[in-house]
Amino acid sequence: MKTIVYTICKNEAQFAERFMASCAGADGVYVLDSGSTDGTPELLRALGAAVYEQTITPWRFDAARNASLALLPEDADVCICLDLDEVLCPGWREALEAAWAPGTTRARYTYVWSHTPDGGDGVVFFADKIHARHGYRWTHPVHEVLTPDRAESCITVPALRVEHWPDSSKSRGQYLPLLELSVAEDPGDDRNMHYLGREYMFHGRWGDAMATLMRHLSMPTATWAAERAASMRYIARCCDALGDWRSAAYWLERAADEAPSQREAPYALALLYYRRSDWPLCRYWAAQTLSITERDHNYMTEPEAWGAEPYDLMAISNWHLGQCNDAIAAAEAAVRLAPKDARLARNLEIMRQRGAKA
Repeated sequence: MKTIVYTICKNEAQFAERFMASCAGADGVYVLDSGSTDGTPELLRALGAAVYEQTITPWRFDAARNASLALLPEDADVCICLDLDEVLCPGWREALEAAWAPGTTRARYTYVWSHTPDGGDGVVFFADKIHARHGYRWTHPVHEVLTPDRAESCITVPALRVEHWPDSSKSRGQYLPLLELSVAEDPGDDRNMHYLGREYMFHGRWGDAMATLMRHLSMPTATWAAERAASMRYIARCCDALGDWRSAAYWLERAADEAPSQREAPYALALLYYRRSDWPLCRYWAAQTLSITERDHNYMTEPEAWGAEPYDLMAISNWHLGQCNDAIAAAEAAVRLAPKDARLARNLEIMRQRGAKA
C-alpha cells in the first residue's frame, strides 16, 4: 500500500525535523511551500521531502491544499494530509494498514488538537484527513474541509494518533477575513457560520459574535447538538464580557439542555456562580458537571471541564456551605487530578487543618 504524506507550509523550519521523523514510515512526503524565508524548503529537502515552491494569490487554504494534493503520484493508494506542527505517533502505519481494506476511501483517526500544561491530552476528537488519492478536493478558504465527488467508504482507526504541537505565538489574524469570505461564498454553510461567530468572539467583537452565532442557531441545517451548544456557550461569553451575567446564565442553561452529555455548559455555570459567590448554585452546577462521566470526542470539548477544576469548585462551594467533609473529599479529588498545582494542595491543607479543629 503506497502511502504518501502531504502538507503546506511557510516559515516553519522549527518543526521540520520533528515532522519528518514522525513521517519515517511513509513512502513519500510532499510539501508545498508558499513563500518561506527561514530556510524551511532547504531543510525539508535535506531531510528527504519532495518540496515545491508556489505562491498562492490571493491566499486561501483550500487552494493551497489542492495545489499540494496535485503534486502527489497518481498511483498513491493512501494520502495523509498534515501540517508541519503535527506529528504521526509511532505505530501509525501498522494501524492504518490493518484497517484499510480494498474499497476504503477515507479514514478517521484520533487527533489531539491541544495539550494540558503538563503535556497530557487536551482537546481530542476524530479527524478525517486521510483519504484515497482520487475523488477528493479541498473546499472553503479557511477551516477547509475534504469534499468527495463520489460515494465514500469510511473507516475509523482509533489506534492511529496524530498530535498537534503548535507555536502558541503564531497569529491567527488571517482567519477572520478568510472566514468572512467563506461565509460570503457559501452563506448556507452552518459550520462556517459557527466558526465566524466564534472568531468574532476571539477578537472581542461581542455584538458581531452574538448576531452571527444566533444566525447559526437559526439555520435549518444547524442540527448538531454539540455545535449548537457551543454557539450558545459563546453567546454566553459575549454576554458576560458585556456585564450581563443573567443573560450569560440563560444561554449557558440553554446549552446544558441542548447537549446534556457535555460538561462544558454546567462547568461554565458553576464558574459563573463561583465568581458571584453564590455557593448553592455553584455547588449545584459543579455536581451536574461531575455527574457526566463519559467524554464526547469533538472539537468543542474544553479540557478544563474534564480536569481538576470542577472538583475545585465543588470543594470551595461545599466549604462555604459548611460541608467540611464533602469539601475535603472534593479537594482531594482535585489534587489527584492536578498534583503539581500548589494552590489546590494549599487549599486541601487548609481544609484539613480547619476541619480537624471544627
